[in-house]
Amino acid sequence: QLQASGGGLVQAGGSLGLSCACPRRTCSNNALGWFRQAPGKEREFVATIDWRGGSPNYASSVKGRFTISRDNAKNTAYLQMNSLEPEDTAVYYCAVSRSSAGTSRFEDYRYWGQGTLVTVSS
Repeated sequence: QLQASGGGLVQAGGSLGLSCACPRRTCSNNALGWFRQAPGKEREFVATIDWRGGSPNYASSVKGRFTISRDNAKNTAYLQMNSLEPEDTAVYYCAVSRSSAGTSRFEDYRYWGQGTLVTVSS
């Protein structure tokens, strides 16, 4: 029921914004996270935010370039990606945590969206 959108093709140095629509009954009291999976690689943590929209936490590879946020009134989470690099090319997934506090651990997330492809050209 999670629906991620906003992926596409962008040149290195450009920006892209992802959205994740999440039903209130699924997301309202839970942290949300973004993960990504590049071709031939394992899924990795990108960012997380708690149920109130606070305590953002980022992977070191995206810190300072990506911003996670959420609007509970709209039942939507966001990932703003700036200064994109070819290494950011991946399928990006949004996920709902099992708790109100976000973590970087894959196994702590209960529901997953279908993913949206981000391609960064050099």
